[in-house]
Amino acid sequence: MYIEVVKSKIHRVKITQAELHYVGSITIDEDLLDAANMIENEKVQVLNLNNGERLETYIIKGKRGSGIICMNGPAARKMQVGDIVIVISYASMDFEEAKSWKPTLCFPLEGNKVG
Repeated sequence: MYIEVVKSKIHRVKITQAELHYVGSITIDEDLLDAANMIENEKVQVLNLNNGERLETYIIKGKRGSGIICMNGPAARKMQVGDIVIVISYASMDFEEAKSWKPTLCFPLEGNKVG
């Protein structure tokens, strides 16, 4: 049996941009992607602490060191600049393997910087 478990998490970053007229996705600083073991085009869930919104999208790699967290497309209506979000990716794995799995957790500093 396979189950889904948390693979990676970026915990509490601030949205720096919202671009409504874009095809959709979330742009994330490449430093944060590395720290969280996430990659471009990976499916993620974005949880908004300010308004309770939850949505799924995919990652676009942002400029390294920029601190960018940009909600693109329709998500820009649900998540605004200044909102605090959590970004989570999941992996499917065998139930027994999942029992010992340890996700990669990233806790950014002020300005969405990696500590």
